[in-house]
Amino acid sequence: MNALRKHVIQPILDCWSLLVGLKITGKYFCKPLITVHYPRQVIDSENLSTYGGHVELIGMPKDPATPKCISCMMCVTNCPSNCLKVVKSKAPTPTPEQEQAWKEAEERGEKVVKPKAPKFPAKFMYDYTLCSLCGTCIDNCPANTLRFSSNIYWVATSRKEMHIDLLARLREQAAEVSAPAPKPEARPAAAQKEA
Repeated sequence: MNALRKHVIQPILDCWSLLVGLKITGKYFCKPLITVHYPRQVIDSENLSTYGGHVELIGMPKDPATPKCISCMMCVTNCPSNCLKVVKSKAPTPTPEQEQAWKEAEERGEKVVKPKAPKFPAKFMYDYTLCSLCGTCIDNCPANTLRFSSNIYWVATSRKEMHIDLLARLREQAAEVSAPAPKPEARPAAAQKEA
């Protein structure tokens, strides 16, 4: 019985496994190619939306150069890779004239309202070399100010370039949005397939 199982039944089961694998291979072998030959073709915007690159800030709707970030530090606290560094903005230092006016107002019994620190961060640094792209910072942000970049053409030639100042990048993106973008000469991949 053991010899029958070893020499007859087991080879049949092994062939069945091979046929199942060949069926899957054949299914994808007959589908059209999805590979894009980059210099001649570019990826269409439908596929760009699904790409998740490095983390970037989202700007305010009325002022795209100002981040929606409220410096709550939830992204820094929850990041398992410790790749985010946020420095809160400090309250502006009062001038001697303002301090004198506040003292005089307090002596008269008036309520003094001192300027508060702005909510947006003074510095927002991101180390892409440490990031695991888990998205924990994006999920935990209460202001929804973080997202994955959809720029698939971003290239870094050194480790220094992978230490990104997200506030500076947000300002650059806002300047690009305000200026008209040049149209690429390469045709989208879908148009190449139709031609």
